[in-house]
Amino acid sequence: MKINLPLSAAARGLAVFAAPLVSAFSLHAAPLAGSTAAHTRPDESAPVITVLAAGTDPVPSAGATAPAGWTAVELSGPFEAFVQRKDLLKSLDVRPGASLYRAPDATSGAIAVAEKGDLVSIIGLHGKWTQVRLEKKLTGYIHTAGAAALPPVVTDVAPAPVPAPARTDPAPAPLAPAPVGASARGVAAGGEGVPVVDLGGTSASLPRYYQGKFVSTRSPFHPRRPFDWALVDNAGKRIAYLDISRLLLTEQIESYADHAVVVYGETRPSPDGKDFVIAVESLQLR
Repeated sequence: MKINLPLSAAARGLAVFAAPLVSAFSLHAAPLAGSTAAHTRPDESAPVITVLAAGTDPVPSAGATAPAGWTAVELSGPFEAFVQRKDLLKSLDVRPGASLYRAPDATSGAIAVAEKGDLVSIIGLHGKWTQVRLEKKLTGYIHTAGAAALPPVVTDVAPAPVPAPARTDPAPAPLAPAPVGASARGVAAGGEGVPVVDLGGTSASLPRYYQGKFVSTRSPFHPRRPFDWALVDNAGKRIAYLDISRLLLTEQIESYADHAVVVYGETRPSPDGKDFVIAVESLQLR
């Protein structure tokens, strides 16, 4: 049996079916007119994953739906976030199920939850917080009714400065890294930053810079620590132990004690898995 629908009804049905396609096409065709926040949920009060710059062509997220006035978009990353130190495993991997926050503050809102298989790298230490880079696509929600200018997402938080005491003696020369084969361990290959590591594998990071105060861990009243030197923040809290076995001219090391320094090296867990150790490749006053 053939049923003839009125043209107006057929047109309305076609319009309803084609609406999502038109919306997606329009999103591609019209770059954002202004800075637009991408939220974790279609809610203005939800945490902001990132802010898309004016002129960006957002890519609709496949399979995600959004209420009227909102559009689900694909965010390719990478994303910088913060995880509480208690959520790091002994391998320095992020515990699956841990919240990744927008800033080193539990009230800043979680932009994602770590999952097994996520690619995460450590890029900074901030007291009880660890700054990480997440290599993963996320789904965000932008308010398509209007794009308002918003403050940028926190992507880097520098450690609080440690004032260096006034010097009366000549500053020691920076201790350079030993060339490959010049020490028992040699120098790890690599450059700036840290590589992406798998949550299910081993975290072996390439060298990067850290800053803080260079202090001795030796004390006549306590057992000897696994390393004789450490890097601490301005409150005296240990950031990491320092393994200086890769340095040449270590007879100068005492001249750095209790001074603000910048160290360059790779990070790994301490032997007991409770702390970080930086294998120092270079050391200089800040």
